[in-house]
Amino acid sequence: MSGSFTTSTARNIFFGGTVFFFLLFLALTYRNEQALPARDNRANLTPQVVAGKKIWETRNCVGCHTLLGEGAYFAPELGNVYVRRGGAQGGTEFIKAWIKAQPTGAPGRRQMPQFNLSDKELDEIAAFLKYVSEINTSKWPPNNEG
Repeated sequence: MSGSFTTSTARNIFFGGTVFFFLLFLALTYRNEQALPARDNRANLTPQVVAGKKIWETRNCVGCHTLLGEGAYFAPELGNVYVRRGGAQGGTEFIKAWIKAQPTGAPGRRQMPQFNLSDKELDEIAAFLKYVSEINTSKWPPNNEG
């Protein structure tokens, strides 16, 4: 058996495998290009959401929080905080009240700084977090608490 495995056989296996996996890569890329537009959430992208994202970026929220798994792991995941804290039945009000109440002063807990956001800015950051919660993430994170 060892005599039948020649250099040309090894070369054929290498090139055949390379072609096979390249074609597999192309097929999966094509499949994603067809599926992703159907999952698009840009219709819900309002000026209020854009302003909320700007607040998220200028206050460096990602320095402590994760958003859809990206960011720091110092504070909770916020990709689904709107849903976790009530959704349409109170998610916006919870987010606004939580940000206003910071820092809580609870001993032994990490504290979020007070950003002194106006009511308009609070509405914008809540709209941004609501928008993020509506992104089709293929059930990620796998649990509700992020």
